[in-house]
Amino acid sequence: MQTHPGTIRSIKYEKIGTHEHNRFEKIHNVVFKKSSEASRLVAEEIADLIRRKNDKGERCVLGLATGSSPVSVYKELVRMHKEEGLSFKNVVTFNLDEYYPMNPGSIHSYHYFMNEHLFNHIDIPKGQVFIPDGKIAQDKLAEYCLAYEKKIAEYGGLDFQLLGIGRTGHIGFNEPGSHYNSITRSITLDQLTREDAATSFLGIENVPKKAITMGVSSVKNAKRIVLLAWGHKKSEIIKRTVEGEVSSSIPATYLQEHGNTTFVLDTEAASLLTRFESPWLVDAVDWTDDMTKRAVVWLCDKVKKSILKLTDKDYNESGLASLLAERGSSYELNIDMFNELQHTITGWPGGKPNADDTHRPERAVPEKKRVIIFSPHPDDDVISMGGTFDRLVEQGHEVHIAYQTSGNIAVSNADALKFAEVAMDFLPKEKIKTLGDVIKSINEKKENEIDALSVRQLKGFIRKRESIAATRFLKVPDKQVHFLNMPFYETGTVKKNPLSEKDIEIVKKLIAKVKPHQVYAAGDLADPHGTHKVCLDAVFHAMGALKSESYMKDCWLWLYRGAWHEWEIHEIDMTVPMSPDQVLRKRKAIFFHQSQKDGVMFQGEDLREFWVRAEDRNKKTAEHYRNLGLADYAAMEAFKRFEY
Repeated sequence: MQTHPGTIRSIKYEKIGTHEHNRFEKIHNVVFKKSSEASRLVAEEIADLIRRKNDKGERCVLGLATGSSPVSVYKELVRMHKEEGLSFKNVVTFNLDEYYPMNPGSIHSYHYFMNEHLFNHIDIPKGQVFIPDGKIAQDKLAEYCLAYEKKIAEYGGLDFQLLGIGRTGHIGFNEPGSHYNSITRSITLDQLTREDAATSFLGIENVPKKAITMGVSSVKNAKRIVLLAWGHKKSEIIKRTVEGEVSSSIPATYLQEHGNTTFVLDTEAASLLTRFESPWLVDAVDWTDDMTKRAVVWLCDKVKKSILKLTDKDYNESGLASLLAERGSSYELNIDMFNELQHTITGWPGGKPNADDTHRPERAVPEKKRVIIFSPHPDDDVISMGGTFDRLVEQGHEVHIAYQTSGNIAVSNADALKFAEVAMDFLPKEKIKTLGDVIKSINEKKENEIDALSVRQLKGFIRKRESIAATRFLKVPDKQVHFLNMPFYETGTVKKNPLSEKDIEIVKKLIAKVKPHQVYAAGDLADPHGTHKVCLDAVFHAMGALKSESYMKDCWLWLYRGAWHEWEIHEIDMTVPMSPDQVLRKRKAIFFHQSQKDGVMFQGEDLREFWVRAEDRNKKTAEHYRNLGLADYAAMEAFKRFEY
């Protein structure tokens, strides 16, 4: 495979560990624990290319992408410009795509995105920036696309193309069915692509149905290609792209035919690649307890047997002969793994009083624990761990709920208007001026405007009162419900500010006040720039800073997942079963969040309501345990203990 000097493949990643192709992988890829570190190295490669071109008196022609994946790359390039003098005066850029129709001034346009994240902060001449024009007339669109393609050729083609990947396998907006020799053109967007964009557009009905995109051939003509993918939501399409056959149904697989492509992934995006999902099929492995548990669960799923029914033959014929050789026989191994998984199941998430806790996930003492449940949005607590929440309260623990953000952006204008008008009907005339201003602001809001502060406050109050209704239903005293309103969230837009010391200090203050024995936090890492991840980082930083305090020596951190995704069985340290009645109580608690029900604004790629997603996920976890030969429960919530 050909490589070019100065690329991540040939220089930078060689120093920190690459993985050359095994028999499963058809595209070079590099995996990092943190997307921030990966983004920094990609930015360094781009900067090196810019400098080398400048030293030769040549232009550097970059192909750029939008979306959440490259945000940190652009942030690092801006930093290098401001702090290290990296100049972009010799750079020409071509963006991959743009929605159509789309006004360049719209906050939803890729013109706006690129200016916001890169161009407004560097010294690139405006005449050297090219982004597809989403307002070009329909009858001139074909001619415009040909001219865009010609312009790339006039500059000598792309030296470097930065890509993300959609869950349909699209690169740019080259949706399934795109031909390998396609060039810049208009295209109809896949429904899944539109669903993924719904959050930014505040509803799928606002997402354009068409786009202008550089073609597969346009991308493949780049001398160097780097594709970024972060989070578990990208794991399935990454596996199909890297290990599958080249097919127009997954346009990203065409990159297998490119001589200088690297996929840069985080551990979650890479998690389904064979070398991570079942590494014993790739190379010799160290059979640690964690690796053994992963292998046994994988084998059960593969041969569709419960743990205690696995035979020597099953292990040997499925590539696990080395495990069997180390452990002696399937009989003893099966019993050990059955017991290990059995010990993750508990009806006492706060620990069982006066019981031997040797094989239980939580400590028996102290009998009554102080607990903080951190909820990024004002409903994640009941959606993700409502059953466990209920059980902790029922068993007498002092449970505190900490809503980290107001969640105001997820309240529709229609809901806000309804509540404002109800208040207008109730209040005396002399007290309704502010509400009148709120109603006027909602009715007169223009497309690119963010909500007025008073409107955001009203939406925040709606979510606050919904949350208190739910916590009262679960019998938590109001004084133990905390609304942190972390500042990073309060921008009025989907894009949030970076985590700040002020955010961390708010979390630290609550932990220091409560002195908890247990902390629960959302461990959903799908989006490195998402609210869940920022809120989790705040908890990590706060607990790390307080680690030396005496009360923290008795504090355990448990991570739960969001409504979309659960921990894999081999990752789970504690599973809390729910009876059918408890499932119904959890559902009722979720129903108190009425503004997030029946047409929620941020539906994402899953059209089910949150309570349905949560129930299906909990039932699926219970079904998996049952299929492994363990107890048969209606539903289960799962947690992973984190050593901070």
